Amino acid sequence: MDAGDRPARLTVGVLGAGKVGSALGAALAQAGHRVVAASGVSDDSQRWMAERLGVAPSPPDKVVAAAQLVLLTVPDDVLPSLVSGLAATGADLRGKMLVHTSGAHGLSVLDPAAAAGAVPFALHPVMTFTGRDDDLNKLTGISYGVTAPEAVRPVAEALVIEMGGEPVWIADADRPLYHAALAGAANHMVTLIAESSDLLRRIGVEHPGRMLGPLLGAALDNVLRLGITGLTGPVVRGDAGTVRKHVDALILAAPEAADAYVALARLTADRALAAGLLKPEEAERLLDALGGNIWT
Repeated sequence: MDAGDRPARLTVGVLGAGKVGSALGAALAQAGHRVVAASGVSDDSQRWMAERLGVAPSPPDKVVAAAQLVLLTVPDDVLPSLVSGLAATGADLRGKMLVHTSGAHGLSVLDPAAAAGAVPFALHPVMTFTGRDDDLNKLTGISYGVTAPEAVRPVAEALVIEMGGEPVWIADADRPLYHAALAGAANHMVTLIAESSDLLRRIGVEHPGRMLGPLLGAALDNVLRLGITGLTGPVVRGDAGTVRKHVDALILAAPEAADAYVALARLTADRALAAGLLKPEEAERLLDALGGNIWT
């Protein structure tokens, strides 16, 4: 990064110093910026403000007044009311960088603040945060979904690089689909693996993680390297009888999981068919086994 592209050393405020806000605030501090104020109401937020950011809690208006760059790291559904509230209080937002970390929201959620003179942009870290001590270490090398007015795009991208991340430009209109893709992969994967672990425990497997770990690691490596051509298993083999046995077993053991299995098997078959990995006649047999139409 050229020296001219680096943002000046900034005073930073964090509104919502939870798992994400405290980690990003600490990363900005490591990059040479100075965290001067933060807000948060939970006991964990209070602790993270002290341990990660080195500041005492402040009211939101004081955070905004003290900082040149304000991180808005609150839940998605809270973000619109927070921004509207800041604008309604008459806080001096002129020239302040207001940065939200929501994946699904674009710039329009910051419109009330932008109308008052704030500089809006979105930096969404593509990572899960648990509140554990290793959250900060997870930031190195990750991607950030960046959306900003063109004039401040270099500043937004420079901040990401300073935190050790890779900026990836996301058009404002594409942010809901961008976030759906990420959430579908990461969040639903957790649900699927937890469900599989429970089913294995139900039949006496004491350590499902040991069994699933190597398999899931190989499957993840396959899809990231090879895409859909890395697919294995009964659907891509056209083993309709095996798929039917799966569905029957799930209906008896975990009916709530059977519907999800059927839906994902249909999507898997549809993609395998489109990629030429599954023959049409095999797809028809799978259609019968799944009890619905996989053709799109």
